[in-house]
Amino acid sequence: MSADADTALSIDEFTQILRESAGEDDGVDLTGDVADVPFTELGYDSLALLEVAGRITRDYGVVLPDEDLDGVDTPRAFVELVNSTLATAG
Repeated sequence: MSADADTALSIDEFTQILRESAGEDDGVDLTGDVADVPFTELGYDSLALLEVAGRITRDYGVVLPDEDLDGVDTPRAFVELVNSTLATAG
């Protein structure tokens, strides 16, 4: 999927990218409301998030520096970071 610079990323799109980039733990259901569930509880570590950031860079044309990912610990926080970066890039 490719997106314009002014296209916002949704939680659903993010969880799909998360699944495709980093897999899905057998004990975790990403179809529910996971927006505020910490990545550690979802079974994802910082390496998985770097994979996702790379995929978002390719799909959305937005660069997420590693230091910007520090403190991003939930899907909602990650999506908000992407969307604020898209807004300033556009």
